[in-house]
Amino acid sequence: MPSALVPANLTTDRSTVSRYALGAVVLVLAITSQYFVPQAWPASRPVYGSLAGDVAIIYGVPVLTFAALVGAGPLRGWRANPGRASVEGLGWYGTMGLVAVLVTAELTEVYQFVDPGALKLLSRPNPALQAAHGDPWFYVGFSFVVGALEETIFRGWVYGFWNGRSASWLVPALLSSLLFASLHLYYGTTYGAASPLIFPTLVLLGFAFAATYHASGGNLVVVAVLHGATDGAAFLTLVSFGAGEAIHWLLVLGGALVALASYLLRRSKAEHALGPVPPR
Repeated sequence: MPSALVPANLTTDRSTVSRYALGAVVLVLAITSQYFVPQAWPASRPVYGSLAGDVAIIYGVPVLTFAALVGAGPLRGWRANPGRASVEGLGWYGTMGLVAVLVTAELTEVYQFVDPGALKLLSRPNPALQAAHGDPWFYVGFSFVVGALEETIFRGWVYGFWNGRSASWLVPALLSSLLFASLHLYYGTTYGAASPLIFPTLVLLGFAFAATYHASGGNLVVVAVLHGATDGAAFLTLVSFGAGEAIHWLLVLGGALVALASYLLRRSKAEHALGPVPPR
Protein backbone atom coordinates (compact mmCIF):
# COMPACT_ATOMS: atom_id res chain seq x y z
CA MET A 1 0.00 0.00 0.00
CA PRO A 2 2.79 2.52 0.67
CA SER A 3 3.80 4.60 -2.31
CA ALA A 4 6.41 7.13 -3.22
CA LEU A 5 4.59 9.94 -1.40
CA VAL A 6 7.59 10.53 0.87
CA PRO A 7 10.20 13.28 0.93
CA ALA A 8 13.50 12.81 -0.78
CA ASN A 9 16.29 11.32 1.34
CA LEU A 10 17.44 13.82 3.90
CA THR A 11 20.91 14.29 5.26
CA THR A 12 21.34 12.89 8.75
CA ASP A 13 24.43 14.17 10.56
CA ARG A 14 25.71 12.82 13.84
CA SER A 15 24.44 15.80 15.83
CA THR A 16 20.89 15.37 14.50
CA VAL A 17 20.85 11.66 15.34
CA SER A 18 22.25 12.38 18.81
CA ARG A 19 19.44 14.82 19.54
CA TYR A 20 16.91 12.29 18.28
CA ALA A 21 18.46 9.55 20.47
CA LEU A 22 18.31 11.82 23.51
CA GLY A 23 14.64 12.48 22.80
CA ALA A 24 14.01 8.73 22.57
CA VAL A 25 15.77 8.16 25.91
CA VAL A 26 13.66 10.86 27.56
CA LEU A 27 10.53 9.27 26.06
CA VAL A 28 11.37 5.86 27.53
CA LEU A 29 12.21 7.33 30.93
CA ALA A 30 9.09 9.50 31.03
CA ILE A 31 6.75 6.60 30.25
CA THR A 32 8.45 4.01 32.45
CA SER A 33 8.85 6.46 35.36
CA GLN A 34 5.27 5.73 36.42
CA TYR A 35 6.36 2.21 37.36
CA PHE A 36 9.26 3.08 39.66
CA VAL A 37 9.30 6.78 40.63
CA PRO A 38 6.20 6.71 42.90
CA GLN A 39 7.65 3.69 44.73
CA ALA A 40 11.10 5.21 45.09
CA TRP A 41 9.88 8.75 45.82
CA PRO A 42 6.56 8.70 47.74
CA ALA A 43 6.21 12.49 47.51
CA SER A 44 5.58 12.11 43.75
CA ARG A 45 2.55 9.86 44.20
CA PRO A 46 -0.03 12.70 44.16
CA VAL A 47 1.37 13.81 40.78
CA TYR A 48 1.35 10.36 39.22
CA GLY A 49 -1.96 9.58 40.88
CA SER A 50 -3.77 12.44 39.11
CA LEU A 51 -4.79 12.32 35.47
CA ALA A 52 -3.35 15.79 34.76
CA GLY A 53 -0.01 14.95 36.37
CA ASP A 54 0.17 11.60 34.63
CA VAL A 55 -0.49 13.14 31.21
CA ALA A 56 1.99 15.97 31.84
CA ILE A 57 4.82 13.54 32.61
CA ILE A 58 4.06 10.65 30.26
CA TYR A 59 3.13 12.75 27.22
CA GLY A 60 4.02 16.36 27.96
CA VAL A 61 7.69 15.75 28.74
CA PRO A 62 8.38 13.73 25.53
CA VAL A 63 6.46 16.23 23.37
CA LEU A 64 8.43 19.20 24.72
CA THR A 65 11.71 17.28 24.46
CA PHE A 66 11.21 16.17 20.85
CA ALA A 67 9.95 19.63 19.88
CA ALA A 68 13.10 21.21 21.31
CA LEU A 69 15.62 18.62 20.08
CA VAL A 70 14.16 17.42 16.76
CA GLY A 71 11.75 20.17 15.77
CA ALA A 72 8.49 20.04 13.85
CA GLY A 73 9.94 18.62 10.63
CA PRO A 74 8.46 15.10 11.00
CA LEU A 75 5.05 16.64 11.80
CA ARG A 76 4.74 18.96 8.81
CA GLY A 77 2.56 16.56 6.84
CA TRP A 78 0.17 15.95 9.73
CA ARG A 79 -2.89 16.62 7.54
CA ALA A 80 -1.48 15.70 4.13
CA ASN A 81 -3.50 13.69 1.59
CA PRO A 82 -6.52 12.98 3.83
CA GLY A 83 -8.27 10.80 1.25
CA ARG A 84 -5.21 8.68 0.60
CA ALA A 85 -4.49 8.50 4.33
CA SER A 86 -8.05 7.31 5.07
CA VAL A 87 -7.88 4.49 2.52
CA GLU A 88 -4.38 3.46 3.55
CA GLY A 89 -5.18 3.77 7.25
CA LEU A 90 -8.32 1.64 7.12
CA GLY A 91 -6.66 -0.87 4.80
CA TRP A 92 -3.57 -1.33 6.92
CA TYR A 93 -5.61 -1.33 10.13
CA GLY A 94 -7.93 -4.08 8.90
CA THR A 95 -5.15 -6.16 7.37
CA MET A 96 -2.89 -6.02 10.41
CA GLY A 97 -5.91 -6.57 12.66
CA LEU A 98 -6.67 -9.86 10.91
CA VAL A 99 -3.01 -10.85 11.01
CA ALA A 100 -3.03 -10.15 14.76
CA VAL A 101 -6.03 -12.46 15.19
CA LEU A 102 -4.21 -15.25 13.34
CA VAL A 103 -0.96 -14.73 15.28
CA THR A 104 -2.80 -14.69 18.60
CA ALA A 105 -4.69 -17.86 17.67
CA GLU A 106 -1.44 -19.63 16.80
CA LEU A 107 0.21 -18.47 20.02
CA THR A 108 -2.79 -19.68 21.99
CA GLU A 109 -2.35 -23.13 20.48
CA VAL A 110 1.29 -23.10 21.56
CA TYR A 111 0.28 -22.09 25.09
CA GLN A 112 -2.28 -24.91 25.19
CA PHE A 113 0.56 -27.32 24.57
CA VAL A 114 3.39 -25.70 26.56
CA ASP A 115 1.76 -23.86 29.48
CA PRO A 116 -2.06 -24.01 29.49
CA GLY A 117 -2.21 -22.64 33.02
CA ALA A 118 -0.79 -19.31 31.87
CA LEU A 119 -3.93 -18.67 29.82
CA LYS A 120 -5.87 -18.24 33.06
CA LEU A 121 -3.86 -15.07 33.71
CA LEU A 122 -5.78 -13.37 30.90
CA SER A 123 -8.86 -13.34 33.13
CA ARG A 124 -7.22 -10.71 35.31
CA PRO A 125 -8.89 -7.28 34.99
CA ASN A 126 -7.27 -4.74 32.70
CA PRO A 127 -5.93 -1.91 34.95
CA ALA A 128 -6.75 0.78 32.37
CA LEU A 129 -10.37 -0.37 32.18
CA GLN A 130 -10.56 -0.62 35.96
CA ALA A 131 -9.49 3.01 36.31
CA ALA A 132 -12.29 4.05 33.92
CA HIS A 133 -15.15 2.32 35.74
CA GLY A 134 -16.20 5.49 37.54
CA ASP A 135 -16.73 7.54 34.36
CA PRO A 136 -16.38 5.38 31.23
CA TRP A 137 -17.82 8.00 28.86
CA PHE A 138 -15.10 10.44 29.82
CA TYR A 139 -12.46 7.88 28.93
CA VAL A 140 -14.19 7.08 25.64
CA GLY A 141 -13.76 10.73 24.65
CA PHE A 142 -10.34 11.09 26.26
CA SER A 143 -9.11 8.15 24.17
CA PHE A 144 -8.95 10.45 21.15
CA VAL A 145 -6.75 12.91 23.06
CA VAL A 146 -4.40 10.09 24.02
CA GLY A 147 -4.51 8.76 20.46
CA ALA A 148 -3.45 12.14 19.09
CA LEU A 149 -0.62 12.47 21.64
CA GLU A 150 0.72 8.95 21.13
CA GLU A 151 0.58 9.17 17.35
CA THR A 152 2.33 12.53 17.38
CA ILE A 153 5.10 11.03 19.49
CA PHE A 154 5.49 7.52 18.08
CA ARG A 155 4.52 7.92 14.43
CA GLY A 156 5.31 11.61 14.12
CA TRP A 157 8.70 11.80 15.82
CA VAL A 158 9.93 8.28 16.63
CA TYR A 159 9.12 6.83 13.20
CA GLY A 160 8.72 10.03 11.18
CA PHE A 161 12.29 11.13 11.91
CA TRP A 162 13.53 8.21 9.77
CA ASN A 163 10.91 8.45 7.05
CA GLY A 164 12.93 9.57 4.03
CA ARG A 165 16.24 9.20 5.89
CA SER A 166 16.35 5.42 5.87
CA ALA A 167 16.95 3.29 2.79
CA SER A 168 13.84 1.27 3.66
CA TRP A 169 10.74 2.43 5.50
CA LEU A 170 10.09 -1.09 6.82
CA VAL A 171 12.95 -1.31 9.32
CA PRO A 172 12.23 1.94 11.23
CA ALA A 173 8.50 1.20 11.02
CA LEU A 174 9.03 -2.17 12.68
CA LEU A 175 11.49 -0.88 15.28
CA SER A 176 9.26 2.04 16.26
CA SER A 177 6.32 -0.37 16.55
CA LEU A 178 8.33 -2.67 18.82
CA LEU A 179 9.20 0.32 21.02
CA PHE A 180 5.55 1.40 21.06
CA ALA A 181 4.45 -2.07 22.20
CA SER A 182 7.23 -2.59 24.73
CA LEU A 183 6.36 0.60 26.61
CA HIS A 184 2.91 -0.80 27.44
CA LEU A 185 4.53 -2.37 30.50
CA TYR A 186 1.33 -2.72 32.46
CA TYR A 187 0.32 -5.61 30.23
CA GLY A 188 3.43 -7.48 31.30
CA THR A 189 2.98 -6.69 34.99
CA THR A 190 -0.71 -7.62 34.85
CA TYR A 191 -0.77 -10.73 32.68
CA GLY A 192 2.74 -12.06 33.31
CA ALA A 193 3.53 -15.19 31.29
CA ALA A 194 0.41 -14.66 29.15
CA SER A 195 1.39 -11.14 28.02
CA PRO A 196 3.08 -12.38 24.79
CA LEU A 197 -0.46 -13.05 23.56
CA ILE A 198 -1.20 -9.32 23.71
CA PHE A 199 1.98 -7.67 22.45
CA PRO A 200 1.77 -8.90 18.81
CA THR A 201 -1.45 -6.93 18.40
CA LEU A 202 0.25 -3.77 19.69
CA VAL A 203 3.23 -4.27 17.37
CA LEU A 204 1.04 -4.87 14.31
CA LEU A 205 -1.20 -1.92 15.16
CA GLY A 206 1.82 0.36 15.44
CA PHE A 207 3.15 -1.00 12.15
CA ALA A 208 -0.18 -0.26 10.43
CA PHE A 209 -0.05 3.34 11.64
CA ALA A 210 3.58 3.76 10.54
CA ALA A 211 2.70 2.36 7.10
CA THR A 212 -0.16 4.86 6.85
CA TYR A 213 2.15 7.74 7.78
CA HIS A 214 4.61 6.63 5.10
CA ALA A 215 2.05 6.08 2.34
CA SER A 216 0.20 9.35 2.94
CA GLY A 217 3.22 11.61 3.19
CA GLY A 218 3.07 12.05 6.96
CA ASN A 219 -0.65 12.28 7.79
CA LEU A 220 -1.21 11.97 11.54
CA VAL A 221 -4.91 12.88 11.72
CA VAL A 222 -6.18 9.56 10.36
CA VAL A 223 -3.93 7.39 12.54
CA ALA A 224 -4.82 9.48 15.60
CA VAL A 225 -8.55 8.94 14.95
CA LEU A 226 -8.06 5.19 14.39
CA HIS A 227 -5.95 4.95 17.53
CA GLY A 228 -8.54 6.86 19.53
CA ALA A 229 -11.38 4.73 18.14
CA THR A 230 -9.51 1.56 19.15
CA ASP A 231 -9.05 2.67 22.74
CA GLY A 232 -12.50 4.26 22.85
CA ALA A 233 -14.14 1.01 21.75
CA ALA A 234 -12.39 -0.78 24.61
CA PHE A 235 -13.69 1.74 27.16
CA LEU A 236 -17.15 1.59 25.55
CA THR A 237 -17.37 -2.09 26.55
CA LEU A 238 -17.79 -0.83 30.12
CA VAL A 239 -21.04 0.84 29.04
CA SER A 240 -22.13 -1.75 26.47
CA PHE A 241 -19.90 -4.72 25.78
CA GLY A 242 -21.71 -5.50 22.55
CA ALA A 243 -21.36 -1.95 21.20
CA GLY A 244 -17.66 -1.77 22.00
CA GLU A 245 -16.97 -5.12 20.35
CA ALA A 246 -19.09 -4.19 17.34
CA ILE A 247 -17.07 -1.01 16.73
CA HIS A 248 -13.82 -2.91 17.08
CA TRP A 249 -14.75 -5.58 14.54
CA LEU A 250 -16.36 -3.04 12.23
CA LEU A 251 -13.01 -1.25 12.02
CA VAL A 252 -11.07 -4.49 11.48
CA LEU A 253 -13.37 -6.16 8.98
CA GLY A 254 -14.34 -2.91 7.26
CA GLY A 255 -10.67 -2.01 6.95
CA ALA A 256 -9.85 -5.43 5.50
CA LEU A 257 -12.56 -4.93 2.87
CA VAL A 258 -11.10 -1.52 2.03
CA ALA A 259 -7.68 -3.13 1.59
CA LEU A 260 -9.13 -5.81 -0.69
CA ALA A 261 -11.08 -3.29 -2.77
CA SER A 262 -8.00 -1.07 -3.06
CA TYR A 263 -5.89 -4.01 -4.23
CA LEU A 264 -8.45 -5.10 -6.83
CA LEU A 265 -8.80 -1.54 -8.13
CA ARG A 266 -5.05 -1.14 -8.54
CA ARG A 267 -4.84 -4.52 -10.27
CA SER A 268 -7.66 -3.57 -12.64
CA LYS A 269 -5.96 -0.27 -13.51
CA ALA A 270 -2.68 -2.05 -14.12
CA GLU A 271 -4.30 -4.56 -16.44
CA HIS A 272 -6.14 -1.79 -18.28
CA ALA A 273 -2.87 0.13 -18.76
CA LEU A 274 -1.21 -2.93 -20.27
CA GLY A 275 -4.02 -3.32 -22.79
CA PRO A 276 -5.42 -6.55 -24.27
CA VAL A 277 -3.05 -9.49 -24.66
CA PRO A 278 -2.40 -10.06 -28.39
CA PRO A 279 -3.38 -13.51 -29.76
CA ARG A 280 -0.66 -16.06 -30.38
